[in-house]
Amino acid sequence: MTTRIPGQSSRAKNAPDAGRVMSMQSPLDRVIFHPIAARLARVLAQTRATPNMVSVAGGLMVVFAGIAYLQPGWPGSVLLGLALHMAWHVFDGADGDLARLTGQSSPKGEIVDGLCDYFSHFILYCLLAGAAFAAFGPLAWLLAAAAAVSRIAQASFHEAQRRQYLDWVHGVSWLRSAGISSPAWARSIGSFYIGIADKLAPGDAELEGAAVDPLKREQLRSRLLELGPSPLAGSGLLGATYRTVALGLSMLAGSPVWYFLYEITVLNLALAHAIWRSRKTMRSLRAAL
Repeated sequence: MTTRIPGQSSRAKNAPDAGRVMSMQSPLDRVIFHPIAARLARVLAQTRATPNMVSVAGGLMVVFAGIAYLQPGWPGSVLLGLALHMAWHVFDGADGDLARLTGQSSPKGEIVDGLCDYFSHFILYCLLAGAAFAAFGPLAWLLAAAAAVSRIAQASFHEAQRRQYLDWVHGVSWLRSAGISSPAWARSIGSFYIGIADKLAPGDAELEGAAVDPLKREQLRSRLLELGPSPLAGSGLLGATYRTVALGLSMLAGSPVWYFLYEITVLNLALAHAIWRSRKTMRSLRAAL
């Protein structure tokens, strides 16, 4: 379960800069993950590797990270797990870069990418909960489930608002604005994703209507450029990068339970504040137009 769920991938159609806008990158993304991902994509573009293969490889990194975290030999095993989980961020960017380099970007690719992220993190959370069961009993599974549900909500809001910002400011379409033409399974999953996103980040019909007018769209774009993405999408803590670091620190502290509690408490408070702030921002944008 990453900050990206089906339909919010860096493999966005017509999105050469999706996920690469400077104001939307964490320091780790800027300095480490994205540069390595871009280099990896250029190498893979010379092979028969497809973006979907890279997405699957990224998912495997998450599973391997979970396995490594549970091995004896602390702290070496934990550091290996953290390194593998960080490698997922590289693959998670490389699939999108490769898709754009090879002309394979599509909403379907976004969904495959998101499914790989979801299933791999589901396995990760199960591994972590199983490891904590000996010390915490059934409570470990309850905390893991609560953390997973929290992450889905947090990721849905954060990434949907990021994509809305990219749409309005940089013209990067996403599932809400572009939709999915085929196949049927992709349409179903995309609709499910939009349904989740709409619960917490429902968009704004008035602003969408105003964006059709070139003059008003430019006014909206200029105002959002001044504000930056945070007033819409919330703190970067809601993204995937800092979660990976937080899990590594939790495992260094001896238990994944600290990480579960962090997602359940701190990040849900951050989500509540982000929702309040985004709605306030939407009201101010409507008033300005």
